[in-house]
Amino acid sequence: MLQTIKYCSIELRKRLKPVKNMDPETGDSQIIKVTPLQQMLASCTGAILTSLMVTPLDVVKIRLQAQKNPFLKGKCFVYSNGLMDHVCVCEEGGNKAWYKKPGNFQGTLDAFLKIIRNEGIKSLWSGLPPTLVMAVPATVIYFTSYDQLSALLRSKLGENETRIPIFAGIVARFGAVTVISPLELIRTKMQSKKFSYKELHQFVSKKVSEDGWISLWRGWAPTILRDVPFSAMYWYNYEILKKWLCEKSGLYEPTFMINFTSGALSGSFAAVVTLPFDVVKTQKQTQLWIYESHKISMPLHMSTWVIMKNIVAKNGFSGLFTGLIPRLIKIAPACAIMISTYEFGKAFFQKQNVQRQHF
Repeated sequence: MLQTIKYCSIELRKRLKPVKNMDPETGDSQIIKVTPLQQMLASCTGAILTSLMVTPLDVVKIRLQAQKNPFLKGKCFVYSNGLMDHVCVCEEGGNKAWYKKPGNFQGTLDAFLKIIRNEGIKSLWSGLPPTLVMAVPATVIYFTSYDQLSALLRSKLGENETRIPIFAGIVARFGAVTVISPLELIRTKMQSKKFSYKELHQFVSKKVSEDGWISLWRGWAPTILRDVPFSAMYWYNYEILKKWLCEKSGLYEPTFMINFTSGALSGSFAAVVTLPFDVVKTQKQTQLWIYESHKISMPLHMSTWVIMKNIVAKNGFSGLFTGLIPRLIKIAPACAIMISTYEFGKAFFQKQNVQRQHF
């Protein structure tokens, strides 16, 4: 009986193994891979879908915040599209701006319903297009770099090396944040005031000449302190959970739901652990913009660790975990949708590649 069960298990695994192709010259079987361009297309699709699904949650949150504490001109707030956090600056114009429109909301669900009924369903994605210019390229760089680096390390260290997701996640996130940080600073500046390309060039040149090239990466440190540990924990737990769920289900390859569940759980865990750095990052981002906009030199006490100490002194240790539930509500679905869509896209392209080789 045990031999029969073992035989059936082996046969099931054989049927569910990745598609391989025979090399006509050597006779060896090779796994058909997805190209970097296909990985970029899959991550781009996942990024757009994630932002479309998650942005309404943040739009409603901002509208509720603005109702409680009206946003004045020059004040900034953090806008998240599920992929990145962006500093947005309040403009003039009475109630014309989407975040200043009156609503008289009684809660989250009431805000959803009233916005759809009174302003149209498109209002749930207010402010999204400008942020996608930064968020989509950052996500494409991040996911493609992770997969390429993981494949390279596996070819050198072997398939079963558990430290690969940690190292690949750290390097990929470090690179993506470093590339996008200067562009995000420019985007924020353009949003606060209408610049021509010539004026924008003058602004960047002046900033570099006065404060050096490093000034374009202000706000980089707290972002790295939050995103790099998040990325390392996320990818490590994601790969472990995915493998464990496949074993429990008797599958060789993960299904859409296994990817979705693994993404949600690993994202939630990483979000809780890195929340203190998220609180510091948000505070430092807004403070940096206030000093920049009022042309005040940044004080020395603005370091990440000092801000963290001030939060603990003022609000206790629990102050570092402010906004835990809203962060989980945002991060869990964003991670689940992004990774499952990305993996689905790669599987789709892999099938296309197989069909091309056969015909």
